[in-house]
Amino acid sequence: MILMKDIVRDDQEGTVLRDYAAKVSFPLTEEEQQLAKDLMEYLEISQDEELAEKYGLRAGVGLAAPQVNVSKQMAAVLVPSDDEEDDTPIFKDVIINPVIISESVQMGALTEGEGCLSVDRDIAGYVPRHDRITLKYQDVQGKTHKVRLKHYPAIVCQHEIDHLHGVLFYDHINKDNPFEAPEGTVFFG
Repeated sequence: MILMKDIVRDDQEGTVLRDYAAKVSFPLTEEEQQLAKDLMEYLEISQDEELAEKYGLRAGVGLAAPQVNVSKQMAAVLVPSDDEEDDTPIFKDVIINPVIISESVQMGALTEGEGCLSVDRDIAGYVPRHDRITLKYQDVQGKTHKVRLKHYPAIVCQHEIDHLHGVLFYDHINKDNPFEAPEGTVFFG
């Protein structure tokens, strides 16, 4: 089970957090299968208030392999339902070797900015990202998926893909004016 102590922080030296992660080959090794399971398990437990408190976990909607110091293009994403009548997650999968194959011109950003399990401090500012994307990735069985995502799930997947490329969310914040976003940016969240 992944705990907060296992998640590398952006100020730690000697980690793979800022490296470009290695592509994953199929079939997955036993270690890679376990990693995929552990990444998703962290998200599931962290989104359960009682269990998160029991294990001292910060809630997350995404966790990438480099965040646990493993240089692999693999991330778990679990965007919970926002529908009180249907608790089916909006998006839930382990995305392996993900590639954004198309993106909208329209940008989107979270009103409150973004956070990250690897960043222990609040960093104010808008993080402009593409509002809609088409994502191509492989699941743990090696099956290729192509999905269209918009708004929050699109932002979450872009955030996780950034981790696979050694990029952190605050790299996207305008250094001169953190609360400036491209004209026409859609805000939500």
